[in-house]
Amino acid sequence: MKQARENIIYKLCNKKGAFLLISAFLFSLLFLFPPGSVQSSRPYTSSTHGFSLYRTLWSNVPSKILRTGKYLVEWSNPLFCGPKIRIYRVSDRKDVIWETSRGEAFFSLGTGSAKIFESRGSYRIHDYLKRRFCHQSVDELSEEDGAVIINGSFLDSLPPLRYRVVFKGKDDGGVDFDFQAHSGSCEEGRINRAFMIYKTSADERFFGFGAQYSYLDMKGKRVPVLVQEQGIGRGLQPLTFLMNLFAGSGGDAFSTYAAVPFYLTNHLRSMFLKNPEYSVFDLTDPTRVTVSLFSRRIRGRILAGSSPLEIIEKFTRYSGRMAELPEWVGEGAIVCVQGGSTRVRETVRRLRENGVPVSAVWIHDWCGRRRTIAGSQLWWNWEPDPDLYPDFPQLVKEIRAQGIRVLTYLNPFLVDVSEKPSYRRNLFLEAKEKGYLVRKKDGEPYLIPNTDFSAGMVDLSNKKAREWVKEIIKCEFLDAGVSGWMADYAEALPFDCLLEGGNNPARFHNRYPEEWAKLNREAIREAGLEGEVIFFTRSGFTKSPGFSTLFWLGDQLVNWDEHDGIKSALTGLLSSGISGFSLNHSDIGGYTTIGLSWLPGFGYTRSKELLLRWIEMNAFTAVFRTHEGNMPELNCQWDRDAETIRQFARFAKIYETLHFYRRELLKEASSSGYPLVRPLFLHYPGDPEAWGIKEEFMLGSEFLIAPCLQPGADEVRLYLPAGRWVHLWSGKVFGNTQAGEWLRVPSPIGEPPVFYRYGSQVGEKTVEDLRVIGVLNRVSRD
Repeated sequence: MKQARENIIYKLCNKKGAFLLISAFLFSLLFLFPPGSVQSSRPYTSSTHGFSLYRTLWSNVPSKILRTGKYLVEWSNPLFCGPKIRIYRVSDRKDVIWETSRGEAFFSLGTGSAKIFESRGSYRIHDYLKRRFCHQSVDELSEEDGAVIINGSFLDSLPPLRYRVVFKGKDDGGVDFDFQAHSGSCEEGRINRAFMIYKTSADERFFGFGAQYSYLDMKGKRVPVLVQEQGIGRGLQPLTFLMNLFAGSGGDAFSTYAAVPFYLTNHLRSMFLKNPEYSVFDLTDPTRVTVSLFSRRIRGRILAGSSPLEIIEKFTRYSGRMAELPEWVGEGAIVCVQGGSTRVRETVRRLRENGVPVSAVWIHDWCGRRRTIAGSQLWWNWEPDPDLYPDFPQLVKEIRAQGIRVLTYLNPFLVDVSEKPSYRRNLFLEAKEKGYLVRKKDGEPYLIPNTDFSAGMVDLSNKKAREWVKEIIKCEFLDAGVSGWMADYAEALPFDCLLEGGNNPARFHNRYPEEWAKLNREAIREAGLEGEVIFFTRSGFTKSPGFSTLFWLGDQLVNWDEHDGIKSALTGLLSSGISGFSLNHSDIGGYTTIGLSWLPGFGYTRSKELLLRWIEMNAFTAVFRTHEGNMPELNCQWDRDAETIRQFARFAKIYETLHFYRRELLKEASSSGYPLVRPLFLHYPGDPEAWGIKEEFMLGSEFLIAPCLQPGADEVRLYLPAGRWVHLWSGKVFGNTQAGEWLRVPSPIGEPPVFYRYGSQVGEKTVEDLRVIGVLNRVSRD
C-alpha cells in the first residue's frame, strides 16, 4: 500500500532508526544474503503430515474412448501397466491437450488448516495438511448429456470416499473439468483441500499467472495464486530482509497485485481454474504438474490451440476482454502533478511551452494531504480538498478548455476526517453508520492500520454499499468533469473479516479486485460516459479484464532491478498481457523511493539515466504516464533540466505518432484479447529462442523493441527473429531471412533499439510522420 510504504520508509530514514538500520544490515550480512536472491522471503510455505506422497490409480474398468464435443477422452488400462487418461481432438489424435501419468492418481482430496499472517497487504500462508486421500480408484466411465463422467473412490479412506469428475467439451474450444467429492460421502464435511495432478515434460515451459514480475517462464517454480501487495524488494537484498524485519512486507519473486490461475505453454497447451480460492501451481517436478486448492472442489478448463494467440483468444472469451481506450488517451502524455491549483496551472503552462503533447494531467492529491509520522499523506475522503483545490470544478473546466483532461485518485478505503481542517462530508462516519464497512468478528469496523491513522475498507459484497460508492463517484468525480482516476488498492481484504450476507472472505479475497473494477465501470456506464472516461487498476484476478478500462503495474522500485525495478516492469507487462490484461503500463521512472543513499544497498532514488531509459521504453506501450514517486523531491522528474525536458517531449511525440497504430491494436484487444505489448513468442512460436526472451518486446506484430535496461550501457545485445528488420533511427536493415540471430546494437540515450518489419506499411508511415514533426532526421534506408 502506497501510504504504508511511506510509513515504512520513514521509519528507516529517520535518525532514530539509523542504529536499528545498521544493526539489521550487519545482521543480514551474517547470513550472507546475496544481491538478487529471492529465497530469503518465502511467504508461501506448506507443511504436510500424516499422509503418503505415493499416489496410485487403480481400476478394473477396461480401456475405452469416449467423446465430449470436439474432443475424445481416452481411458487406457492395459494389463500390468496401470491406467491413464489422454484428451485430444477428434480431428487429430496426436494433438494431446491433457494427460495423466500411468498408474498415478490424477485427482486427490485432503483436509488441512492454515495460519494466515497479513501485514500491510502482504500475506504469509502456512498450510498444515493433516490428511490426504491419494490412492484413487476409477469405478465407472460413461457418457452423459454430452459429457464424460468418471465416478470413483479413494481407497485410503474408510469407508471409501466417493468422488465424481466431469469432462465436458466446449463449442468455443477447450474441455471443462469439475472434480468434487460426492454429496453425502462420509468424509465430505471435513474435506477442504483438492489437488489435480497431471503429466508434463522436461522441455515444456509455462507462461502467464497474471502480472509476474521476476520470471516469465515458470518451469521449475512453485507459483501461488493470491492477490496481495507485490512487496518492497521482492528478493533484492538486503532491502527485502529489512522490509520483512520492520514491516513484514518485503514480498518475494511471486507476490503480485494481479494473480491469475492461468498459463499457456510452448507445447501450445493451457489450463485455467474457475475457482476464486487460494491455489498453488507446483511446476518443480520436470514431469508432473500439481495444482493444489483451498477448496473441496476444482473447476476449470483445459485449452489448446494452433498458436499462443489462439489460446489467448480462447481464454479471454471466458475472462473478458478490455474495451478500446478513449481516443484522447493516445494523444499524448498523462502527467502526474500535485501541490494545489496554482502548481497544476503552472505545470500545464510549462508542458505547453516545451511542446509536450499532453492528453491529461493526473492530480494525485485532489482530496487533500495530511501530516503524519511519515510526512505527507492523502486524506482518504473522496471529495475535492477546499484548501488545496478551492476552485476544483473551475480548474477542471479551465484545463479541459485547453484540450487537456483531468484525472484524480480513488481507493476502497475511508478515513475519519473529524480532525481535518475543512471538509464537507465525513464519508467514513457515513459508511460506519450505514454498515458499509468490512467488519471484525465483534461486528465493529475492521480498521486497517496505516501510519498514525487507520482506515476502514468498503464491503463490496454489500449491494447497498456498492450503490453508495457509485453515487460518490458520480457526484464528486464525474459531475466535476473528471475524465478518469487511479482506482488503487483492493488487495488487502482480511481473511478473518465479516462480510455482508455471510460471504466467505477466503473465497472473496481474490474476487475483491474484480468487484472493485466492476463497481468503477458500472458508475461510468450509469453516468452515460462509457468510452469517454477511464480508470486504471493495479489489482486483478481472472475476470478483471472484462471490467477494468486500463491496468498499471503498481509500485516498482526506482532502480534497474529484475525483481522490483525497471526490468521487473517489463516482465510484468509481458506476463500480464499473456494472462488477458491486454492494456497495461508502468509508472515512468518507477514509484518506490528510499532516501538512504548514504548507506550502500539501502538507498534508492530515481536517477536521471533511469528516468530517460524508462521514458524510452514506455513510449512504445499502451499509455505514457508519469509518477513523481513517494518522495518527489529525491527523484529526477521530467522537468529536472533541459535534457530531461527534451527527452520527455521527444518521446511523448513518438508516443502520439504511434496513436494510429495503437488504435488498430486496441481493436484487436477488444475483439480477440490480444495484448498490445507482446513477448516475441506470440508471433514466433516455432522459434525456440523466442520463448526465452524477456528483455525485448513487440508492439503488435510490426515493431520490436529492446529497451536499454542496464545502467551505463551504450549498446544492447538483442535477438532478431528470422526476417529482415529496419532500424528505426538509422534506416539500416538487419536480420537473416533464414534464421534468427543475436547481435549488438548501439543504444545511446534517445535511441533505444527499435525495429520494424522490412516492408511494413505501419513502419514506413511512422518514419514519415516522425520526419514531418522533426523527431527523425534520417535521410534514407541503407
